[in-house]
Amino acid sequence: MSTSETLQSHLVVQLAPDKLTATIQFNVADEQFSCTEGQLEEFLKSHGICYGISRDMLRNIAQRPSAYFYSQNVIALGEQPVHGEDGYIRFSHDMNEGEYRPVELEGGKIDFKEVTQLRNVKRGQLIAEKVPARAGVEGRSVTGDTIACRNGKEAYFKIGKNVVLNPEQTAMYATIDGLISLTDKSKINVFPIFEVNGDVDYKIGNIDFVGTVVIRGNVLTGFKIKASGDIRVIGGVEGAILESDGSIEITGGILASNKGYVKANRNVKSSFIQDSNVTAGEDVLVSQSIMHSHVRAGRNVVCSGPKGLLVGGNILAGDRVVARTIGNTMSTATTLEVGVRPELRAELTELRLQIKNKVDNLDKTEKALKLLDQLASVGQLTPDKMAMRVKLTSTKRAAVEEIATAKDRVLEIEKSLEDTDRAKIDVVNVVYGGTKIVIGRYTRFVKDATQRVSFRYFEGDIVMAPYV
Repeated sequence: MSTSETLQSHLVVQLAPDKLTATIQFNVADEQFSCTEGQLEEFLKSHGICYGISRDMLRNIAQRPSAYFYSQNVIALGEQPVHGEDGYIRFSHDMNEGEYRPVELEGGKIDFKEVTQLRNVKRGQLIAEKVPARAGVEGRSVTGDTIACRNGKEAYFKIGKNVVLNPEQTAMYATIDGLISLTDKSKINVFPIFEVNGDVDYKIGNIDFVGTVVIRGNVLTGFKIKASGDIRVIGGVEGAILESDGSIEITGGILASNKGYVKANRNVKSSFIQDSNVTAGEDVLVSQSIMHSHVRAGRNVVCSGPKGLLVGGNILAGDRVVARTIGNTMSTATTLEVGVRPELRAELTELRLQIKNKVDNLDKTEKALKLLDQLASVGQLTPDKMAMRVKLTSTKRAAVEEIATAKDRVLEIEKSLEDTDRAKIDVVNVVYGGTKIVIGRYTRFVKDATQRVSFRYFEGDIVMAPYV
């Protein structure tokens, strides 16, 4: 019997259905069986097995066939095809719309008010880039046939509003400051407005946005909204912090219980302000009342609606205060200041405090120097005291210069207080006793209720004229 016939009668070759594996098995346990590696390989090829043949297994069977009489032995392995990876769009921010989670601070503390992490972007900022698909790698069966692979699919940008692609179509940029948002069919947009359909509470948390913020509810005590654009609140504001580089409009009014503050670089508009701290770079416009609040406006404070009540607290305006009724029959202390920008008034107060502290420190320095001079005159000045004397002399010189600079600035501001031609306080209906009127550097107290008057500065005094 020839070797080929012997192999045919003693061995069985099996091919897996996927043609990725071939096995060899003895069907006769013949101790006289023998063959070479080459003969075994030719036998496999006669069965169509020509790829991925295990040289080690061929060698082992040829050398010790009896060790493999009773097992099914893998003699060849093909290569699985490697499918390509699909391309995808990689965003600069996490776009998952899952539940918001509070921020963990250092030391393991949790800030439950910091839950909304907005996807803020600036104009020209990269917001998404395309990661290319990867091609697949073909496989090969033990019979030498090619096994097809699947190539990855390319991803494509779905362009929404206020975005632009680079010339290579591989990156997307924002054309405005705003919020990255995905709309229907995964279109990528940048919107200039962030809207909350409800209250700003522990579910929403603090908001910091590069555009305009719209709140269709209330802003509760302790929360903070910061916007590079405007802030519009359809409800009311409690003791929260609102900061806007534009204007702030509050439909329901501000009732802050002397907590937090509202600050806008332009205007603040509200139905009422009570027990609150409000600052506007331009105008504060109120339709009902301002009660027991600190209000500062770079230009005007206007409270002239049907009620138009202004009572209690401190009102500062660069140009003008207008109200229907100022004060009340109980002579509640109400202070109105016009004719100087609020920030200058604050700077003036700070400068005067600084000058007082610097003068007090200078007095202490001069007393210490006088004592050291006395020691020097009798030759009792030790090296360390001599060093202290030099240091104190330098400190005195610097303090004198700083005090002089601060006093010059005070005089400059006080001089600007003289320019009060436009400054006035208009009373549309009545002003009650207990009201303090300050125009520039001049003060007048209202003792008796007076109707329809306008307070102005004239020749070194505050005068009353009929309100027109």
